[in-house]
Amino acid sequence: MKTFKRVVLLLLVLLIIFIAHVLISTGFFRSITPHFDGTIRAQIQLKGAEDLTISPLDSFVIISSTDRTLDISEQQMSGGLFLIDLKSDDFNPIPLTEDFKQPFAPHGLSIFQMDSSYQVMVINHTTAGHSIEVFELREQTLRHIRTLRNETMIRPNDLVIVDEDKFYFTNDHGYDAGIGKFLEEYGGLAVSNVVYFNSKDFKEAANGIAYANGINYDKNRNLMYVSSPRGFEVKVYQVQNDGALTFIENIPCGTGVDNIEFDDEMNLWIGCHPNLLRFASYAKGKKQTSPSEIIKITYINTGDFSVDKIYVSDGKDMSGSSVAAPWDNLIFTGNVADRHILVLEKKL
Repeated sequence: MKTFKRVVLLLLVLLIIFIAHVLISTGFFRSITPHFDGTIRAQIQLKGAEDLTISPLDSFVIISSTDRTLDISEQQMSGGLFLIDLKSDDFNPIPLTEDFKQPFAPHGLSIFQMDSSYQVMVINHTTAGHSIEVFELREQTLRHIRTLRNETMIRPNDLVIVDEDKFYFTNDHGYDAGIGKFLEEYGGLAVSNVVYFNSKDFKEAANGIAYANGINYDKNRNLMYVSSPRGFEVKVYQVQNDGALTFIENIPCGTGVDNIEFDDEMNLWIGCHPNLLRFASYAKGKKQTSPSEIIKITYINTGDFSVDKIYVSDGKDMSGSSVAAPWDNLIFTGNVADRHILVLEKKL
């Protein structure tokens, strides 16, 4: 009987430790004080604009938008890609995929400038599985080129094109269901990865990541950045000639980092989730709001970096911020499940 009581007591202690770890490591106890040195310039009506990116040369934004009120395991979600011409002040989103008739629930996206057009790739989630859709963008017309599928696409989240037909994508889970998935989300089990496609083959480039999410490439320094929201950090890698990623260091961020964009000086701008448990409830429709945060990382060299909070919201202005792309004194923001996105204007 004593042995039984000891076992029960030990299990109870372990349960308390696990719960405490979950609450602390997901930002549950963090207090949110709204902050932004600027104003809201515009509110654009787009559902679940989870990712977006800017072409500085041709002055446009491409946005990935999906209505996430549906459960993909039960019914196909629907969405599309949109373009905003930054040479215009009306921020009017132009639909690009109205003629794309396949099931389409876009997630992470990336663009790559070619001679007279752009290659556009986007993660697509359907009831039949995951894929990467490849498009060509010429002026404001998008043409579908092909669909890529592979068994390495366990739970693809984001991607970055590094050359024509060459890209990396993140799997935010190593397990798609069961106890493994539970331990990843609540225990912080680090088993997700990054996969490289060299225009012919898919191969794992990095692993051991807690919920690999946003990814972006600094071509000038040959560095790859991968966000780990479950680890509250950004992981820095050196890109090798064969596509493998060699780990350099982690940048602690103190928040659930999501998609990564760059400014003109190659500083990292990231939409974040300060409270991951609150965000999970919001994403499932159980909570009306979830805190948002935008940070800027200035990465000089190994061990030499700074993390600055640019925007913090309790969720009333915008919930579930997932991306932030700077343009002059504006910041284009996206989120997971709101029905609008914000254009923020910084004070000069």
